Amino acid sequence: MSLLWRRCLQKVPSGCLSSVYTRANALARRHINVPASSTHEHDLKGLHLPLQSVSDEERLMQETVAKFADEQIRPYVIEMDQNAEMRAEIIQGLFDLGLMGIEVDSKYHGTHGTFFSSILVIEELAKVDPSVSVCCDIQNTLINLLFNLYGTEEQKQEYLPKLATSMLGSFCLSEATSGSDAFALKATAKKDGNHYILNGSKHWISNAEHAGVFLVMANAKPEDGYKGITCFIVPKDAEGLSLGKKEDKLGIRASSTCIVNLDDVRVPESNILGQFGHGYKYAIGMLNVGRIGIAAQMVGLAQGALDLAVPYIKERSQFGQKIWNFQAMQHQVAHAATQLEAARLLTYNAARLKEAGLPFVKEAAMAKLYSSEVAQLISSKAVDWMGGAGFVKSNPIEKFYRDSKIGTIYEGTSNIQLSTIAKHL
Repeated sequence: MSLLWRRCLQKVPSGCLSSVYTRANALARRHINVPASSTHEHDLKGLHLPLQSVSDEERLMQETVAKFADEQIRPYVIEMDQNAEMRAEIIQGLFDLGLMGIEVDSKYHGTHGTFFSSILVIEELAKVDPSVSVCCDIQNTLINLLFNLYGTEEQKQEYLPKLATSMLGSFCLSEATSGSDAFALKATAKKDGNHYILNGSKHWISNAEHAGVFLVMANAKPEDGYKGITCFIVPKDAEGLSLGKKEDKLGIRASSTCIVNLDDVRVPESNILGQFGHGYKYAIGMLNVGRIGIAAQMVGLAQGALDLAVPYIKERSQFGQKIWNFQAMQHQVAHAATQLEAARLLTYNAARLKEAGLPFVKEAAMAKLYSSEVAQLISSKAVDWMGGAGFVKSNPIEKFYRDSKIGTIYEGTSNIQLSTIAKHL
């Protein structure tokens, strides 16, 4: 039983555990048409469950995250957006629930969960606030994953327990002249004895304001082109590391985005993460995985917009009847719901492929491309459906619409996704 499962169980009232199991098992049986009298081991053997099937543990985790988002995040969504600041207690709440170290092994104080669990968490959080969702997303699909895959045992022991319980990490790749063309980065790392001296400036760096450690991509051998790019672990308190201006963004405003300046930052050679000159490989790999996380964020965002808009149009009356009763409105909503379901299935499929160790690059790009487009479409339609009520900043629908735009930009623009898909056809 994973730590995340145990933490979820702590939220279940005493005496209700058996009902949780009974209900989850009954749902699973109903969905796959298994007789109630059959035994689980024999029933499920050889059957291919629907993509949306989740385990008892995952279902309870979804319910726990949904409850946390509704009670602890929702009351502050508008305030955090207006102030462009995420409340510290919300970040701490993510740590307390074990949501910031989902795939981190329990020996490093992580929850020892699965990649698919992290996708479900990202989606659930985004239904309420995509800013909080992307904070969790970056931690799990980029920072922790890099340490898990490429860190030495010493590096893991030093950083993973902190990342799982108290410390945010930040991934520093983009620069002013290297966005989609990430390998054109200009940041350098010059060898100096047993140390490297880092210089450069990283732009549009998420989580930078609250990060305790930065994973910095810098070129340690420029004469080799992109094959000199190396990943360095840089603590927040490293001399010469400073944050530039905090970006005033269109959407996901509560998620901090800053310039990270590196002025003769001295780090020991032991702070290289993975192999020297393999940073470009790691960047590609992390972006491929990260796209599934962004797809989940966009699916959650679209669902959140739909969840707010549909009850409104079912209650509001115009021309002597409920807006919902107009067939044209029903057809619009039905079309949007169908597109959302397709986006979710693309995302879940990519996540399950990745988790199974199968090729997933094309599917991740497809999921990210389509989910980001659907998020923009549904959030825009939701504003239309709600009319003036959806256009004011006191309504989260307006925020969902602004938040959706970033989906077509970070982790590679939509054109980058199209090129990636085309390469794998």
